[in-house]
Amino acid sequence: MSEDGDYTDDFETFREDLLREAQSTGDPQQAAFFSLFAALAAENGDTADLTYVPIIREGARPYQVDGYAWDPDRGELHLAICDYHAKAEMETINADRVTQLFNRVRRFCELAVERDFVYSLEETSPAFDLGTLIFEIHKHLHRVRCVLFSNARLATRKKTLTADDVIGAAMTHDIIDFTRYVEIQNAQGGTEPIELDVAELNDGKMLPCLDAHDGDEAVESYLIVMPGSLLVKIYGLHGAKLMEQNVRTFLQARTKANQGIIETARNSPEMFFAYNNGITATASGIDLVMDGKGSQGIEKIQNLQIVNGGQTTASLLYASDRGAADLSRIFVQMKLSVIDPDKVDEVVPKISRYANTQNRISEADFFSNHQFHIEMQKISRRLAGPRRTGSLATTKWFYERARGQYRNETSRKSVAEKNRFQIEYPRNQVIQKTDLAKYQLSFRPEPHTVSLGAQKCFLSFAQEIGKKWEASDASRTSFNDGYFKDMVAKTIIFRELDREIGRAEWYKEDRGYKANIVTYTIGWLVERLKKQNRKINFDLVWKRQEVPEELMQGLESIAPQIAALLKSPPEGISNISEYAKRPICWKRISESQLEYDEVILTTATISIEEANQRDKDSKAEGEIDLEIMFDQLLVENMLRIVELEPFLRSKGLLSPNSSAAIRKLARANINLSKSERNALKHVMKRLDDEHDAGPKSW
Repeated sequence: MSEDGDYTDDFETFREDLLREAQSTGDPQQAAFFSLFAALAAENGDTADLTYVPIIREGARPYQVDGYAWDPDRGELHLAICDYHAKAEMETINADRVTQLFNRVRRFCELAVERDFVYSLEETSPAFDLGTLIFEIHKHLHRVRCVLFSNARLATRKKTLTADDVIGAAMTHDIIDFTRYVEIQNAQGGTEPIELDVAELNDGKMLPCLDAHDGDEAVESYLIVMPGSLLVKIYGLHGAKLMEQNVRTFLQARTKANQGIIETARNSPEMFFAYNNGITATASGIDLVMDGKGSQGIEKIQNLQIVNGGQTTASLLYASDRGAADLSRIFVQMKLSVIDPDKVDEVVPKISRYANTQNRISEADFFSNHQFHIEMQKISRRLAGPRRTGSLATTKWFYERARGQYRNETSRKSVAEKNRFQIEYPRNQVIQKTDLAKYQLSFRPEPHTVSLGAQKCFLSFAQEIGKKWEASDASRTSFNDGYFKDMVAKTIIFRELDREIGRAEWYKEDRGYKANIVTYTIGWLVERLKKQNRKINFDLVWKRQEVPEELMQGLESIAPQIAALLKSPPEGISNISEYAKRPICWKRISESQLEYDEVILTTATISIEEANQRDKDSKAEGEIDLEIMFDQLLVENMLRIVELEPFLRSKGLLSPNSSAAIRKLARANINLSKSERNALKHVMKRLDDEHDAGPKSW
């Protein structure tokens, strides 16, 4: 984006991405549009993971919904409506059009609580899926979060607003137009800044605060007594995007509200401040004002993020929704750190980590910066794939561990440099970390987990990898070149199957649930091969950089049978999308007898014993690579390690073996014994741990 707000280049890039997505998946442009916007909205915290349900009725009393997600623990229904423009130039959307679109969503909700309307819908249609869900849950519904996706530009920018109630629940309206889409993509720290007008939300009153800093310009700290009513109002409006990403992940793993917090809020509101640990938050700026009595207060907050206390915040909203708390008598202590915008990426993760120590948020919950991602990124920048048949050059797969890495790499280059980069790393060979989780769990196989959506699927994968990584140092050698090659092979299989299903005539005749069909098709074949002591030959897929014809034909023959099973659930189940998320669905499908050509067994699979041996060989190679890297580290840092000897001794970190190793290094001798090498590795790990742990008082 240029400084004058011209989004022309961004729009052209977006159109290229959208058309490429539609071509690679075989989906209509409208579906590809929804996919791009929904993924960004979920990561930013605007919505939960949305299921695509293209529902539209024109004419008299029109209605429309394009995506939904149901959060039963919070009693929140997320609904999305799309305003897609196919023209090559960016258009403008005015306030009247926005109102019309939101009214379409409202109308569907109002109709869906009528039994006659729901049962008038075609039972295999997306409208019936969502209609029956709303009919069943509307008495338990506390909030409807409605978001409009548009690749047009709002004529007038609006804040998030609260509409009137709909079917007995509060309804919030949110808009992601193209301007905001680009701003979220480019947001520093990974999420879009939240700008709060505290005075407007707090009945015209500022928020009193006390200074708790000594003049350090990088971080200014304030102590605040936050009214419970204000905290709940802010969270009710902004939802999960108020939470720093790690806390959002933490809450996903613990969705049940904290009963202790609710009991205090209900029965002893006056004691809430005394009993509760409070919340820790960060901001990039605040507007301070003085009242007539000379007291200091906050009028506005820029980029507010809660990094600790998400459970307190969510539980208060839960209690408020159920009328179980007198919020006027509840106050929460808040520590607010205002951080220089240039230091946000460095400081916020540390505050989040140290503030959450007592809550036992694991390494997996801080997975965005986990060493696993860094290792996959390193391999992806180094390891070139084999040359495809008919191709003149090798290419690499770009692992994107942070949103926008690929886009940022190309934006800083000249036209010639950008072209060279995209030849080496084609756009269709970018793997995002949430996509990796989807691919890996499909081959686990856990298609019911994949069907939960990108964020919950990623959480499950992250927790598993985090535990394996921390189990022992030796386990880290498992995440090596062999692991990366298998990862790419799974990506190729998943994407090619997704594309072929999208183009299949049987699917075009009855569209819907493609994401579920793809993951369940892969899962069924993997499970069937396992029973025959076989596995897909991922090494063959890596070497060819494409799916063997026999394997793809087998998957294509299984897919329509999977679709038929998904669309004919057991009696009493009406919502297919929700059914696909349940273990009972996977159990039923995995045990079903389907037809496929067993030529796959001889051409595209290997025995489990052979696959295990290959993994062992890759792990051994990884261990050798680690030893080589350690030798390089010793050579490059020999003098520094020797100079650290007095410090290490003063900290009690040296053992006889590590002391002997340092004496050898002082003589420029890196020929260390095994025990000396291990002792020195232990010392270096202790140093890393000390550095990561922060001050002991924290």
